[in-house]
Amino acid sequence: MKAVPRVRRIRLTDFAALAATIKTWGRELGFQAVGIADTDLAAVEPRLAAWLERGFAGELNYMRKHGTKRTRPASLVPGTLRVISARLDYRPDAAESWSVLADGSKAFVSRYALGRDYHKVLRGRLQQLAGRIEREIGEFGYRVFTDSAPVMEVELARKAGLGWRGKHTLLLSREAGSFFFLGEIYTDLPLPADAPLGEHCGTCAKCLDVCPTRAIVAPYTLDARRCISYLTIELKGSIPMELRPLVGNRVFGCDDCQLVCPWNRHAQVTPEPDFHVRNGLDSAELVDLFAWTEGQFGERMAGSAILRIGYERWLRNLAVGLGNAPTQGRVVAALRSRAKDPSALVREHVAWALARHGAS
Repeated sequence: MKAVPRVRRIRLTDFAALAATIKTWGRELGFQAVGIADTDLAAVEPRLAAWLERGFAGELNYMRKHGTKRTRPASLVPGTLRVISARLDYRPDAAESWSVLADGSKAFVSRYALGRDYHKVLRGRLQQLAGRIEREIGEFGYRVFTDSAPVMEVELARKAGLGWRGKHTLLLSREAGSFFFLGEIYTDLPLPADAPLGEHCGTCAKCLDVCPTRAIVAPYTLDARRCISYLTIELKGSIPMELRPLVGNRVFGCDDCQLVCPWNRHAQVTPEPDFHVRNGLDSAELVDLFAWTEGQFGERMAGSAILRIGYERWLRNLAVGLGNAPTQGRVVAALRSRAKDPSALVREHVAWALARHGAS
């Protein structure tokens, strides 16, 4: 956090007005909603500890290594009094989902990853917002986060009044569903906190029922080890054999629990050009993507969230998708072309996929 000067230009009685102004500035910068939360996360700390104890984090070691810094913002950034939480919608235009999932020859990429990497877009926007505040009141203590540190972003957004936690564990908004990113500014400004919203999932359990791997083991409880997003993005090694058929053609992430959610009927198409579809990834053929060289992967995925998994895991995921694809000559030929890939991880998944087509 930046050093705090001894005297600010703002008077204590002006913090309510400043909070309203910050929300206006946020909308001007392109955020669809901005709220303010206090830092009391005592209620969620035991739930997080219990989730970790049950092993549901899998290989997400970063969920463990920071101790209580995740649930105690002032431990992460000393002096933090409030968290400014911001929402940025990402639903791309004309990106069909169910038809792609139903076509086993195509690759399904989570809708959030079809455009530019959100980390850069969201972080830059948050820095601009902090800069406006600084120009208005002088230097103040703050630090910007975009999925880059031990931050309970969904819980903080819930406390800031941006929505409620759905049974799939994501934040839900009545006017926007769940197709949005969240970012935070930790600050030492004693801004008035917003009131949380009530929950509106009711008896609906569609997200639990639709999950291909039954990763949502109970309302509000996700076993990451079974989640396709974890398997295709976070897991570094082999995808468990018994889960591969359930992955289907999902090669980077999974949106099923969001796609089936009734609240996402209200999700708005993003106005952000950076989140528009790139490289035809909203309906690309598995065979075509599998043919990319490592150089082509690096070039075409530059600036994309997909780049972070690397070429090897990209091929691993595509091999699983091809193993689940309808048996066709071009599918088998594509797999055989990488049967002797330099990567043992890729070879393993290719061999599994060829066996699925009776072509081993």
